[in-house]
Amino acid sequence: MTPGFYIIMAAQFFSALGDSALLIAAIAILRDMQAPAAYEPLLKLFFTVSYVVLAAFVGAFADSMPKWRVMLISNGVKVLGCGMMFFGVHPLLAYAIVGLGAAAYSPAKYGILTELLPARLLVVANGWIEGLTVAAIVIGTLVGGLLIEPGFVGKMLAFNIPGIDTRGELAISIIAVLYAVAAIINLRIPDTGVDHKPLHSGPIYLMHEFVHCSRLLWRDRLGQITLAVTSLFWGAGATLQFIVIKWGEENLHLSLSKASMIQGVFALGVALGSILAARIISMRQSISVLPVGIAMGLIVNVMIFVHDIRLAMFLMVIIGTLAGFFVVPMNALLQHRGHILMGAGHSIAVQNFNENLSILVMTGLYALLIWGGLSVHAVIVMFGVFIAATIFLVKLRHEANQRERDSVSQLDDCRH
Repeated sequence: MTPGFYIIMAAQFFSALGDSALLIAAIAILRDMQAPAAYEPLLKLFFTVSYVVLAAFVGAFADSMPKWRVMLISNGVKVLGCGMMFFGVHPLLAYAIVGLGAAAYSPAKYGILTELLPARLLVVANGWIEGLTVAAIVIGTLVGGLLIEPGFVGKMLAFNIPGIDTRGELAISIIAVLYAVAAIINLRIPDTGVDHKPLHSGPIYLMHEFVHCSRLLWRDRLGQITLAVTSLFWGAGATLQFIVIKWGEENLHLSLSKASMIQGVFALGVALGSILAARIISMRQSISVLPVGIAMGLIVNVMIFVHDIRLAMFLMVIIGTLAGFFVVPMNALLQHRGHILMGAGHSIAVQNFNENLSILVMTGLYALLIWGGLSVHAVIVMFGVFIAATIFLVKLRHEANQRERDSVSQLDDCRH
């Protein structure tokens, strides 16, 4: 790995740290406002809407200039979103602005890997960057829980810092500093020397190009499988964040700050699974991890029987490890196929569109279920069965693709 790769990892760590902590802080602010419980999963919906609405443009934007500059601008937008929340803008709207920065950041973050490293190192690089990102989620979730914990808040507010009078203002101020640190690190990321495409000013052209790129990936035999799986994974992961908080409060009788720590334990498992995948699974073996995803969906159902905190943490590590081991090879293969077919930035934009559309749909459905009064146990069972069944169907589709490819190869051999 080059020194530039480690600088990218450091910048990603602080940016992801801020994203994770901000979600917990925003939930706390909503509760302080006595907002309806269904507003909490809507935070994720507002955060991800930019990924979907701007998907046609952020990929072209990421490919139009050095990606360190795109990452710098994106972290600046996240700081702006924090500032809006600090000065009283509704958390849903302010979090949507942070999501705008994240939407622009993602194509640059992943796209620069394909520019900086050879294909043979992409699984390893993804394993490390996903592992580090999840470590940031673990620490960020813990930081978010700490920032709203009454004892810590009381001690910090006792310093009478000008302009900071509530736990929300305290949390947002500290999180904005994390984003600022990420932006400073972005300045140290080297230019990869890759030629950049001038940003085409016509939105119709960019929309047409995005649709073309989407069709390329969905028609590619490997691209469609990896895109379907990663889209499902991220939609499920976003929904699981809120399920775990609700489950922790009802089954384990934990406060928000304590329940957020269960999220951190899950993320720790994802980091472990990511590292194992990076060491064990090669690019050629990526599709072989599909059964792991099916197992993950089935094991999620065990959550409804768990009422002990130690057993809950163990279960979260198991589910997280399966998730990390499952998604990292699929993500690397998708990036590789996308880079070959259309270029890094456009490929990641297509990936983000599909993954975040999945997040919008799944968190939106979760919000409706909670609004309708469905129990968290019923939601968990529906969630786990849906994940396992969908990945099983994707596995059948891949096997059908393989049979079709083999038939075409045999036909070509007969012709020659």
